[in-house]
Amino acid sequence: MGRMTRRGFTVAAAGMMSAMLASGEAGAAAGQAWPTPRAAGAGGGAERRRKREFRGMWIATVVNVDWPSKPGLSPERQQEELITLLEAAVERRLNAVMLQIRPTADAFWPSPFEPWSQYLTGTQGRYPGWDPLAFAVREAHRRRIELHGWFNPYRIANHTDLGRLVPTHPARIHPEWVVPYGGKLYYNPGLPEVRRFVQDAMLDAVSRYDLDGVHFDDYFYPYPVAGQRFDDDTAYARYGSGFPDRAAWRRDNIDLLVREMGERIKRRKRHVQFGISPFAVWRNRSADPLGSDTRAGVQTYDDLGADTRKWVREEWIDYIVPQVYWHIGFAAADYAKLVPWWAETVRDTDVQLYIGEALYRAGDPAQPAPWQDPAELSRHLTLCREYPEVLGNVYFSAKQVVADPIGAMARVVRDHYPARVRPPK
Repeated sequence: MGRMTRRGFTVAAAGMMSAMLASGEAGAAAGQAWPTPRAAGAGGGAERRRKREFRGMWIATVVNVDWPSKPGLSPERQQEELITLLEAAVERRLNAVMLQIRPTADAFWPSPFEPWSQYLTGTQGRYPGWDPLAFAVREAHRRRIELHGWFNPYRIANHTDLGRLVPTHPARIHPEWVVPYGGKLYYNPGLPEVRRFVQDAMLDAVSRYDLDGVHFDDYFYPYPVAGQRFDDDTAYARYGSGFPDRAAWRRDNIDLLVREMGERIKRRKRHVQFGISPFAVWRNRSADPLGSDTRAGVQTYDDLGADTRKWVREEWIDYIVPQVYWHIGFAAADYAKLVPWWAETVRDTDVQLYIGEALYRAGDPAQPAPWQDPAELSRHLTLCREYPEVLGNVYFSAKQVVADPIGAMARVVRDHYPARVRPPK
């Protein structure tokens, strides 16, 4: 992170990460009836089977990570590729996808607020010849898969040249909204007009499509970049009075985004879920006695303006998917310590907890030994089932769900997913 998280998009992969660390039942009536889960299968032991469980995967579109495989494909080819991913979800007995439909202040639907995404045609603003979001919702529901629209609130571009954006882009019309940082362009979260605009842009998809959920990833204020500062001095001078410091003001800006977005979603469609998948470390225990027993180089509370624990305790969101992207026993951020911390965090709230899984690490030769073992991910699910608060898992990303180079996903399915089940209510 600070560079590229799993959705990467800059994919400065594992080595960088390690260095940084010292209608929930959409489509249920369609198709065949849901099967009844069998008793625990091989590798599952006597673990308790859930009648409902969230089993998701992320489909990343930014820089064509998962889909489309490259820009400029015909509508027919793009549709074929998306169906292949949805069929893979069915085969793996998953029941939800998080489809990235606003990766860089753009859109995978005909938005009146923002241009068509360049990841469809290769040219920002060019009509792709079809409505990808309408197709995705229809085809997902046909297969009894929930479709959660995945939005990035503030990232505008993976470069710093406003002139490369289409002339009608809101960032060009309002350059005062824009902050260049770390080789990218971002909307300034400290401006109330920005907060309202990005909410309006995202809510357009909620209003017009049968989404099952609205999903944010881990990008709020950007990950720290050594030697650079996020220049929000003017906004802080104007709006920061009354806060003890800039960090508290930034957290309040993101708190407002999350709380208001949740309220506005429910006013439009009460059944639409609102969930967030943050970097898994809120704060290290050394910084806060309420924090996790970790030694992470990034803490969302301090570095991203994201008080993820507060969002859960205040019940501003419906579900949270912490990206617990490390193996069991990893010294700086142990999977076996973070899962119980998050279970404790959601306890006695109405917020559902699903764990984000780093499937992309399985079999990667750059990863340490545990990730070369096809059983590592299966052990994650075995551990999760020791905590009743954990109601499912989500895998990054769709490409690895299909390819599964060392059989880690197949092992998860064999050990833990004997049949398809519905997502939690």
